[in-house]
Amino acid sequence: MATCAFVVNFDGLVGPTHNYSGLSYGNIASMAHGLTVSNPRAALLQGLAKMKFLADLGVKQAVLPPQERPDFDTLRSLGFRGSEAQVVEKAAREAPQILALCYSASSMWAANAATVSPSADSADTRVHFTPANLLSQFHRSVEPPFTAGILKRIFPSEELFGHHDPLPRAMHFSDEGAANHTRLCASYGGSGIELFVYGRTGFDQTDQGPQRFPARQTLEASQAIARLHGLDPAATVFSRQSPEAIDAGVFHNDVISVGNGNVFLYHAEAFHESESVLDELKRKFFGLCGDELILMEVSSRELSVQEAVETYFFNSQLVSLPDGTMSLIAPVESEENPRTRAALERIRAEDNPIAQAHFVDVRQSMKNGGGPACLRLRVVLTEQELASTHQGIIFNDGLYHRLIAWGERHYRDKLHPDDLADPALIDETRNALDEVTGILNLGSIYRFQK
Repeated sequence: MATCAFVVNFDGLVGPTHNYSGLSYGNIASMAHGLTVSNPRAALLQGLAKMKFLADLGVKQAVLPPQERPDFDTLRSLGFRGSEAQVVEKAAREAPQILALCYSASSMWAANAATVSPSADSADTRVHFTPANLLSQFHRSVEPPFTAGILKRIFPSEELFGHHDPLPRAMHFSDEGAANHTRLCASYGGSGIELFVYGRTGFDQTDQGPQRFPARQTLEASQAIARLHGLDPAATVFSRQSPEAIDAGVFHNDVISVGNGNVFLYHAEAFHESESVLDELKRKFFGLCGDELILMEVSSRELSVQEAVETYFFNSQLVSLPDGTMSLIAPVESEENPRTRAALERIRAEDNPIAQAHFVDVRQSMKNGGGPACLRLRVVLTEQELASTHQGIIFNDGLYHRLIAWGERHYRDKLHPDDLADPALIDETRNALDEVTGILNLGSIYRFQK
């Protein structure tokens, strides 16, 4: 009999330095909006509104704090000397792109924070966390140490939680976290199938891969995580992402497919050798769960890969509701596009668990290439595991209103990449982060607090 368990969405709080510097090569939205004006306050409030909407639907929510920016350790390691104000001034004058990289608020996209396997899937019956090393993009590669530390603080019990170091810092083991990982199951508390999607093989020098944009996840990284988490090979599937999809802007698999429970929604061009992958998923799901996996394909005729990337249709959150149905939480861009809207209407009209579609405004995130699903890390927890989780980050109405007031006090409503040279931004950011640690009851987690 399966244990009672829940999916808890841990959403990354948007940081005060949310800006559009066009840092993420291969992410078309990020590249297109580079050097435009962002609104950090609106970005935070949009993210909080999405969390509140999901919580009101009955979905369990929690938050992850922003990371400290700028990353002075990295700036100093690259040769910028002097006081903090002088470091920023020199970097802005000599290497503004490096300053932008060290000021990035990219940790808001928590789907890349780690890969998580629930206790029902692991050999030692603990929840396992492996922070992503995020080697493919420099501005994200500085995140793992803080991510590892905050996950250990939020999930402290060694009896219930297993924490692993990020994989070795070599491109052979490039790991992008849960954005390339999907769990499918009959019930959250029962054993599930874990699908790992990769873009290239790290040790095969003949691997051609995509031709335009880099493949960020390696097979070797995915295999290492499966070993670390003690997963059963009979319940694990490794699938190669379509190189053509990557070249079209599908930099992570969560831009082209989404799964929850016994439902897997995907684009026809998502995978290399798609038929064999889907057959393996169906076979292993039936063998483990004793039921049929519901596969829902969106054809290229119905929606092109380009349209999927432009609207982030598949970067929706597919969530189970208390009444047993599922709901698709999609970006408003999918509602505004007639093709994606028609695809959603077709899905809802068919006999499947997806009974509703809701649209959320996360435009500030979308302009940087992150939709609703990018903003959250899914963690399956039993009642005991949830009770052992740090309670200060669990989302409720009180926390929602405190975070809104906090953001309105501390966040700018306009930020241009050139504004990163303003030394006042250092203190503004630290004041905000110092206060949020108190709101979340996390203690001293940032370098400037120690």
